[in-house]
Amino acid sequence: FHTVIEPLEESRWNRSGVDKVRFEVQTNIGHKPGPLNRVASGGELARFLLALRVVLAQSQLTPVLIFDEVDRGIGGATANAVGERLYELGKGGQVLVVTHSPQVAARAQHHWKIEKHDSSNASVTKIMKLDKDSRREEVARMLSGAEVTDEARAAAQKLISGTNS
Repeated sequence: FHTVIEPLEESRWNRSGVDKVRFEVQTNIGHKPGPLNRVASGGELARFLLALRVVLAQSQLTPVLIFDEVDRGIGGATANAVGERLYELGKGGQVLVVTHSPQVAARAQHHWKIEKHDSSNASVTKIMKLDKDSRREEVARMLSGAEVTDEARAAAQKLISGTNS
């Protein structure tokens, strides 16, 4: 990631400034850096924002941050690392995260489940605050899918217990 600053010809100066500023990123080894808005996927853009917020949080107070699917397209250790960063950000303000990742959800201080149901004439959204048991069940569902097994429950409990100690 780097910033490119190009001076504009005087005839192109305006109230936005006298320079053209562009953020460039190299998301894959062997590829040339390119404009962030063209090279990065939606998930990568969200993770760049997360990285910037982590750095900025050290120097300023941001009371509320909202991340929608910052974990899209990742899993395992990478999802765990994203969860760690989000958890750390939560120490300095309120962080709301929409996630499908059990590694990220397991780090939440409060866990809400959102369900959408469609009928022939309406869509209804239901929001439920999860208690300890229903939270373990939801993380287990995120790990295993429609059929939640005892193994998934044990893995969910380990993930939750190992992340918020």
